Amino acid sequence: MSTDLHTGFDEQQYPHINKGLDGIVAFSTTKSFIDGAIGELIYAGYSIDTLAENATFEEVCFLLWNDRLPNSEELAALQAELIKERNLPEVVLNYLTSTDKEAEPMAVLQSAVSMLADFDPTKGKFDSELFMSQAISITAKIPSIIASFDRYRHGKEVIAPLDSGSTAFNFLYMLNGEEPGTQAEKTMDLCLILHAEHGMNASTFTARTVCATMSDIYSSATAAIGALKGPLHGGANTAVMKTLLELEKEGKDADAVAFTKKKLANKEKIMGFGHRVYKTFDPRGRHLQKMAKALSEETGHEELYRWSMDMLNTMKSEKNIDPNVDFFSATVYYSIGIQPDLYTCIFTMSRISGWTGHFMEQAANNRLIRPRALYVGEKNLPWVSVDER
Repeated sequence: MSTDLHTGFDEQQYPHINKGLDGIVAFSTTKSFIDGAIGELIYAGYSIDTLAENATFEEVCFLLWNDRLPNSEELAALQAELIKERNLPEVVLNYLTSTDKEAEPMAVLQSAVSMLADFDPTKGKFDSELFMSQAISITAKIPSIIASFDRYRHGKEVIAPLDSGSTAFNFLYMLNGEEPGTQAEKTMDLCLILHAEHGMNASTFTARTVCATMSDIYSSATAAIGALKGPLHGGANTAVMKTLLELEKEGKDADAVAFTKKKLANKEKIMGFGHRVYKTFDPRGRHLQKMAKALSEETGHEELYRWSMDMLNTMKSEKNIDPNVDFFSATVYYSIGIQPDLYTCIFTMSRISGWTGHFMEQAANNRLIRPRALYVGEKNLPWVSVDER
């Protein structure tokens, strides 16, 4: 502890600052629980393993919005509502098919989601009786936004959403122009389940902060997308794939161990490793690892999985760091033909269920989020006229 002679700031006079709010408990929640020491993740009472093995994304949406699983009638009703809400307003579709084809997909998605507020008949009214229908509408439309822009930017005809099928099935159909097979749909659905919710991360905190001002759910979602867009949050899986593609340039026999050690020696960050919460293997990553292995073999990308495992083992031996959810999700998405710059958009397509669940939870017991900042600058400086500065 010391006093800065320039500013007069005495560290002993002030409480400890938790940089990045590390360790600060800001809310209570029923949405998810994480035990980073043992690698446990729970959504509203159910372990991620149980949900990954048994649930559909639509069931997970209901769970995060209602804190319980739906019965058959409730699930059918939610599926019907999601299907009904898939179509985009004409103005939004016109934007997606006229904007710059080189635009960053997450930036386009953020703009399109913000536009949805214009077509809410309630004009985004802050009313608990409207939140569920608004959450369903946004969740249903995000896949349509992503697929429509991707087809437009590649010079392909934009495809209207189906009036049947799961969220995963419809998205892959709109994206690729053909109905996906059972395995592809199952893979996409599992990815959506695994990314749906994850505690008080940067984007979820952002969503709740906006909600706390009593702004509308569209503003909350738009702000959360902005937070997720950053490479230290949702953009990490795209960075992982860029790393694997660097190796691909060296040929299928590329040495991933030497490649990783060289990056570490150069003090370069290896994306997809380490986590602020988990001190062991990310439980979501284990499901994606199995999927990545199967898909890489099925699609002829065995080297991607081999390189991934070599990198994983090298990082463990050299730094004792385990992979996070982004590491194997990159290989999974690439193996089913999704462009790397869409990975974070797909993350959004899933995480919107958690964000909107937190929005409703925050609104139900709201208090404006207003932390303090510790001022460490100078005080009461003398005024100096402009010609003397």
